[in-house]
Amino acid sequence: MKAATYVVGFGVLGAYLAPAGFLEAQGDPARSLAFLLDHQAAMYTWHLVLYLVGGAALVSLVIGVHDRLRRAAHGLSQTAAAVGLLWAGLLSASGLIALAGQGAVIELAAADPVTAVSTWSSVSVVQDALGGGIEIVGAAWVFLVSLAGMRTGALSRYLGALGIAVGLAGAWTLVPQAADYAGAIFGLGFIAWFVWAGISLLHGHRHAN
Repeated sequence: MKAATYVVGFGVLGAYLAPAGFLEAQGDPARSLAFLLDHQAAMYTWHLVLYLVGGAALVSLVIGVHDRLRRAAHGLSQTAAAVGLLWAGLLSASGLIALAGQGAVIELAAADPVTAVSTWSSVSVVQDALGGGIEIVGAAWVFLVSLAGMRTGALSRYLGALGIAVGLAGAWTLVPQAADYAGAIFGLGFIAWFVWAGISLLHGHRHAN
């Protein structure tokens, strides 16, 4: 489920939002607001799926991974679970801020366009800080989970190696010059990791039964 939200998010970005000028508008608050006004439904749906649905799906995954690891790596698994649930909360908060801010600036734009631009700029900064501008929380979770899985054998060492690579890519989003490329690697790598981890968890559950 979590992988599906990433696929939808990247798919909508690549197939619709980016060709329509979304990426170019991000550096200019006025153009970003104009883009929002022209693509209200798409932006609302994109934020809803990527952040709110994605946050809920992440909770389920974090709990499932913790259940798989807790017997073999109790302390590390608990730490990873805490970080993962924090990440899910940040994603959900980011989505709520984006949706509420979107509604507010759309109404404001009709009466006071100048204030609407500054308000949308502020909303965007807060939303980005919580939900994806810097991927350090998600990177820490997948790194800890992968490390625990590789140490104990609870997860495939190849899956663990992929997770560590994804985590390192997420950590590189702390560097402004590398953030865009590192974020893309982080997101695309996480799609593969989510799918692989989901299959691994399901396989283990069937054997347990």
